[in-house]
Amino acid sequence: MNTPSTPALQARQLVKRFGGILATQQVDLILPQGARHALIGPNGAGKTTLIHLMTGMLTADEGQVLLASEDITHLSPHHRVQRGLVRTFQINQLFDSLTPWQTLLLVASEHLGLGRRWWQPLGQDARAVQTAERVVEQFHLEDVCHRRTRELAYGKRRLLEMAIALACEPRVLLLDEPMAGVPAGEREELLATIARLPDSVAILLIEHDMDLVFSFARSMTVLVNGAVLTEGTPAQIRQDPRVREVYLGHGQEAAHD
Repeated sequence: MNTPSTPALQARQLVKRFGGILATQQVDLILPQGARHALIGPNGAGKTTLIHLMTGMLTADEGQVLLASEDITHLSPHHRVQRGLVRTFQINQLFDSLTPWQTLLLVASEHLGLGRRWWQPLGQDARAVQTAERVVEQFHLEDVCHRRTRELAYGKRRLLEMAIALACEPRVLLLDEPMAGVPAGEREELLATIARLPDSVAILLIEHDMDLVFSFARSMTVLVNGAVLTEGTPAQIRQDPRVREVYLGHGQEAAHD
Protein backbone atom coordinates (compact mmCIF):
# COMPACT_ATOMS: atom_id res chain seq x y z
CA MET A 1 0.00 0.00 0.00
CA ASN A 2 1.34 3.42 -0.97
CA THR A 3 1.27 6.27 1.54
CA PRO A 4 2.34 9.93 1.21
CA SER A 5 5.68 8.89 2.71
CA THR A 6 6.29 6.25 0.01
CA PRO A 7 8.89 7.59 -2.44
CA ALA A 8 7.63 8.08 -5.98
CA LEU A 9 10.80 6.50 -7.40
CA GLN A 10 13.83 4.79 -5.88
CA ALA A 11 17.12 3.51 -7.22
CA ARG A 12 18.71 1.05 -4.82
CA GLN A 13 22.38 0.13 -5.16
CA LEU A 14 22.25 0.26 -8.96
CA VAL A 15 25.32 -1.14 -10.71
CA LYS A 16 26.00 -1.16 -14.44
CA ARG A 17 29.18 -2.53 -15.99
CA PHE A 18 30.39 -2.09 -19.55
CA GLY A 19 33.23 -4.58 -19.78
CA GLY A 20 35.64 -3.58 -17.05
CA ILE A 21 34.14 -0.11 -16.63
CA LEU A 22 31.73 0.64 -13.80
CA ALA A 23 29.27 3.14 -15.27
CA THR A 24 27.23 3.29 -12.05
CA GLN A 25 28.59 2.26 -8.68
CA GLN A 26 25.88 1.18 -6.20
CA VAL A 27 23.83 4.32 -6.82
CA ASP A 28 21.02 5.16 -4.43
CA LEU A 29 18.50 7.85 -5.34
CA ILE A 30 15.18 8.62 -3.68
CA LEU A 31 12.59 10.79 -5.40
CA PRO A 32 9.78 11.77 -2.99
CA GLN A 33 6.24 12.22 -4.22
CA GLY A 34 5.90 15.66 -5.84
CA ALA A 35 9.69 16.09 -5.94
CA ARG A 36 11.53 18.68 -7.97
CA HIS A 37 14.91 16.99 -8.05
CA ALA A 38 17.94 17.62 -10.27
CA LEU A 39 20.63 15.12 -11.21
CA ILE A 40 23.91 16.86 -12.10
CA GLY A 41 27.55 15.97 -12.58
CA PRO A 42 30.45 16.47 -15.01
CA ASN A 43 30.57 14.91 -18.45
CA GLY A 44 30.86 11.13 -18.11
CA ALA A 45 29.48 11.07 -14.56
CA GLY A 46 26.90 8.40 -15.40
CA LYS A 47 23.71 10.46 -15.42
CA THR A 48 22.34 9.14 -18.69
CA THR A 49 23.27 5.58 -17.75
CA LEU A 50 21.34 5.96 -14.49
CA ILE A 51 18.28 7.28 -16.34
CA HIS A 52 18.51 4.37 -18.79
CA LEU A 53 18.55 1.96 -15.86
CA MET A 54 15.55 3.55 -14.21
CA THR A 55 13.52 3.63 -17.42
CA GLY A 56 14.47 0.11 -18.52
CA MET A 57 16.51 1.05 -21.58
CA LEU A 58 19.46 -0.66 -19.89
CA THR A 59 19.39 -3.70 -17.60
CA ALA A 60 21.04 -3.29 -14.21
CA ASP A 61 23.75 -5.79 -13.27
CA GLU A 62 22.88 -5.27 -9.62
CA GLY A 63 20.31 -3.35 -7.61
CA GLN A 64 16.63 -2.46 -7.83
CA VAL A 65 14.31 0.20 -9.22
CA LEU A 66 11.07 0.84 -7.33
CA LEU A 67 8.15 2.89 -8.65
CA ALA A 68 6.21 3.75 -5.49
CA SER A 69 6.24 0.38 -3.72
CA GLU A 70 6.44 -1.77 -6.88
CA ASP A 71 9.69 -3.41 -7.98
CA ILE A 72 9.97 -2.57 -11.70
CA THR A 73 13.61 -3.63 -12.11
CA HIS A 74 12.83 -6.24 -14.73
CA LEU A 75 9.94 -4.54 -16.54
CA SER A 76 10.25 -3.33 -20.13
CA PRO A 77 10.31 0.42 -20.84
CA HIS A 78 6.77 0.17 -22.24
CA HIS A 79 5.41 -1.39 -19.08
CA ARG A 80 7.17 1.21 -16.94
CA VAL A 81 5.43 3.95 -18.94
CA GLN A 82 2.10 2.21 -18.40
CA ARG A 83 2.74 2.29 -14.66
CA GLY A 84 3.52 6.01 -14.71
CA LEU A 85 7.29 6.39 -15.27
CA VAL A 86 7.67 8.66 -18.32
CA ARG A 87 10.74 10.25 -19.87
CA THR A 88 11.48 13.02 -22.35
CA PHE A 89 14.65 12.75 -24.39
CA GLN A 90 17.68 14.95 -24.86
CA ILE A 91 17.27 14.63 -28.63
CA ASN A 92 13.80 15.56 -29.84
CA GLN A 93 11.84 12.50 -31.06
CA LEU A 94 8.52 13.37 -32.74
CA PHE A 95 6.32 12.38 -35.67
CA ASP A 96 7.19 15.14 -38.13
CA SER A 97 4.38 14.34 -40.59
CA LEU A 98 1.64 14.57 -37.93
CA THR A 99 0.19 17.64 -36.28
CA PRO A 100 0.52 18.10 -32.50
CA TRP A 101 -3.22 17.42 -32.21
CA GLN A 102 -2.95 14.11 -34.09
CA THR A 103 0.12 13.12 -32.09
CA LEU A 104 -1.52 13.83 -28.75
CA LEU A 105 -4.69 11.96 -29.73
CA LEU A 106 -2.59 8.96 -30.71
CA VAL A 107 -0.63 9.04 -27.45
CA ALA A 108 -3.74 9.50 -25.31
CA SER A 109 -5.58 6.72 -27.16
CA GLU A 110 -2.66 4.31 -26.74
CA HIS A 111 -2.37 5.16 -23.05
CA LEU A 112 -6.08 4.46 -22.60
CA GLY A 113 -5.69 1.06 -24.25
CA LEU A 114 -7.47 2.05 -27.46
CA GLY A 115 -4.55 1.38 -29.80
CA ARG A 116 -6.02 -1.88 -31.09
CA ARG A 117 -9.33 -0.31 -32.11
CA TRP A 118 -8.20 0.17 -35.70
CA TRP A 119 -11.80 0.47 -36.87
CA GLN A 120 -12.45 3.55 -34.70
CA PRO A 121 -11.48 6.89 -36.33
CA LEU A 122 -8.93 8.95 -34.43
CA GLY A 123 -10.60 11.41 -32.07
CA GLN A 124 -13.81 9.46 -31.51
CA ASP A 125 -13.05 8.59 -27.91
CA ALA A 126 -14.11 11.40 -25.55
CA ARG A 127 -11.48 10.55 -22.96
CA ALA A 128 -8.65 10.81 -25.49
CA VAL A 129 -10.01 14.10 -26.80
CA GLN A 130 -10.27 15.52 -23.26
CA THR A 131 -6.67 14.53 -22.52
CA ALA A 132 -5.43 16.07 -25.78
CA GLU A 133 -7.38 19.29 -25.15
CA ARG A 134 -6.02 19.53 -21.62
CA VAL A 135 -2.35 19.22 -22.58
CA VAL A 136 -2.71 21.48 -25.64
CA GLU A 137 -3.98 24.20 -23.32
CA GLN A 138 -1.49 23.42 -20.58
CA PHE A 139 1.48 23.72 -22.96
CA HIS A 140 0.10 26.67 -24.97
CA LEU A 141 0.03 24.78 -28.26
CA GLU A 142 -3.34 26.12 -29.45
CA ASP A 143 -1.81 28.28 -32.18
CA VAL A 144 0.19 25.40 -33.71
CA CYS A 145 -1.83 22.29 -32.89
CA HIS A 146 -3.03 21.82 -36.48
CA ARG A 147 0.29 22.52 -38.19
CA ARG A 148 2.68 19.74 -39.21
CA THR A 149 5.20 19.13 -36.47
CA ARG A 150 8.07 19.60 -38.90
CA GLU A 151 6.98 23.23 -39.31
CA LEU A 152 7.18 24.09 -35.61
CA ALA A 153 9.85 26.24 -34.02
CA TYR A 154 12.22 24.17 -31.92
CA GLY A 155 10.92 25.54 -28.62
CA LYS A 156 7.39 24.47 -29.59
CA ARG A 157 8.69 21.02 -30.45
CA ARG A 158 10.16 20.72 -26.96
CA LEU A 159 6.82 21.83 -25.50
CA LEU A 160 5.07 19.19 -27.59
CA GLU A 161 7.47 16.54 -26.30
CA MET A 162 6.56 17.44 -22.72
CA ALA A 163 2.87 17.51 -23.65
CA ILE A 164 3.22 13.96 -24.98
CA ALA A 165 4.77 12.91 -21.67
CA LEU A 166 1.95 14.51 -19.66
CA ALA A 167 -0.65 12.86 -21.92
CA CYS A 168 0.64 9.55 -20.52
CA GLU A 169 -0.51 10.73 -17.06
CA PRO A 170 2.84 10.10 -15.34
CA ARG A 171 3.45 9.72 -11.64
CA VAL A 172 7.16 10.36 -12.30
CA LEU A 173 8.54 12.48 -15.15
CA LEU A 174 12.21 12.39 -16.15
CA LEU A 175 13.19 15.53 -18.07
CA ASP A 176 16.37 14.83 -20.03
CA GLU A 177 17.93 18.20 -20.96
CA PRO A 178 14.70 19.96 -21.98
CA MET A 179 16.67 23.08 -22.98
CA ALA A 180 19.02 21.26 -25.37
CA GLY A 181 19.09 23.11 -28.68
CA VAL A 182 16.39 25.64 -27.73
CA PRO A 183 17.22 29.15 -29.03
CA ALA A 184 17.44 31.95 -26.46
CA GLY A 185 14.27 33.62 -27.75
CA GLU A 186 12.19 30.49 -27.09
CA ARG A 187 13.57 29.57 -23.68
CA GLU A 188 11.32 31.81 -21.58
CA GLU A 189 8.10 30.04 -22.60
CA LEU A 190 9.68 26.64 -22.01
CA LEU A 191 11.01 27.69 -18.60
CA ALA A 192 7.59 29.00 -17.57
CA THR A 193 5.90 25.79 -18.69
CA ILE A 194 8.34 23.61 -16.75
CA ALA A 195 7.67 25.74 -13.66
CA ARG A 196 3.92 25.11 -14.06
CA LEU A 197 4.13 21.31 -14.27
CA PRO A 198 1.63 19.77 -11.82
CA ASP A 199 2.68 19.15 -8.23
CA SER A 200 1.13 15.69 -8.43
CA VAL A 201 4.02 14.61 -10.68
CA ALA A 202 7.46 13.93 -9.21
CA ILE A 203 10.11 15.34 -11.57
CA LEU A 204 13.74 14.38 -12.03
CA LEU A 205 15.65 16.89 -14.16
CA ILE A 206 18.91 16.39 -16.03
CA GLU A 207 20.08 19.71 -17.42
CA HIS A 208 23.39 21.45 -18.11
CA ASP A 209 21.84 24.92 -17.78
CA MET A 210 22.72 25.70 -14.16
CA ASP A 211 20.41 28.72 -13.98
CA LEU A 212 17.48 26.41 -14.74
CA VAL A 213 18.73 23.71 -12.38
CA PHE A 214 19.07 26.01 -9.38
CA SER A 215 15.81 27.85 -10.03
CA PHE A 216 13.83 24.62 -10.50
CA ALA A 217 15.20 22.08 -8.06
CA ARG A 218 14.27 21.73 -4.40
CA SER A 219 16.81 18.93 -3.98
CA MET A 220 19.80 17.69 -5.97
CA THR A 221 22.05 14.68 -6.43
CA VAL A 222 25.61 15.03 -7.74
CA LEU A 223 27.16 12.09 -9.62
CA VAL A 224 30.90 11.76 -10.20
CA ASN A 225 32.52 8.76 -11.87
CA GLY A 226 29.31 6.74 -11.62
CA ALA A 227 28.89 7.25 -7.88
CA VAL A 228 26.90 9.65 -5.73
CA LEU A 229 29.22 12.39 -4.48
CA THR A 230 26.61 14.19 -2.40
CA GLU A 231 22.98 15.26 -2.29
CA GLY A 232 21.10 18.11 -0.65
CA THR A 233 19.27 21.35 -1.25
CA PRO A 234 20.47 23.72 -3.99
CA ALA A 235 22.01 25.97 -1.34
CA GLN A 236 23.92 23.05 0.18
CA ILE A 237 25.12 21.87 -3.23
CA ARG A 238 26.22 25.35 -4.22
CA GLN A 239 28.27 25.72 -1.02
CA ASP A 240 29.83 22.24 -1.06
CA PRO A 241 33.57 22.61 -1.83
CA ARG A 242 33.72 19.12 -3.37
CA VAL A 243 31.02 20.06 -5.89
CA ARG A 244 32.76 23.32 -6.75
CA GLU A 245 35.99 21.43 -7.28
CA VAL A 246 34.74 18.63 -9.53
CA TYR A 247 31.85 20.30 -11.28
CA LEU A 248 30.54 23.79 -10.75
CA GLY A 249 33.98 25.32 -10.73
CA HIS A 250 34.60 23.97 -14.23
CA GLY A 251 31.84 26.07 -15.78
CA GLN A 252 28.72 24.61 -17.29
CA GLU A 253 28.39 20.93 -17.92
CA ALA A 254 28.90 19.37 -21.31
CA ALA A 255 25.63 18.83 -23.15
CA HIS A 256 25.96 15.06 -23.45
CA ASP A 257 26.74 12.44 -20.85
